[in-house]
Amino acid sequence: MPNVLIRDLPEDVHRELMRRAHRQGRSLQQYLTALLTRETATRTLDDVLDRVDRLQGGHLSLAEAVEALRQVREER
Repeated sequence: MPNVLIRDLPEDVHRELMRRAHRQGRSLQQYLTALLTRETATRTLDDVLDRVDRLQGGHLSLAEAVEALRQVREER
């Protein structure tokens, strides 16, 4: 499994991370692994925008979109 080394971490940041890990009953390694795992599971705004860009099928003007929406609502 890969390793990560963080150099020059400010003392106050390290102290707070240790405090949080301790409060959860975890080692610092366990705490940071869970934190980074959650972070990577969350899509970034750039990820979402890239996906939307790939899914775009056509281009409508605002007026055309409003009209299409009106028609769909009338069909209900």
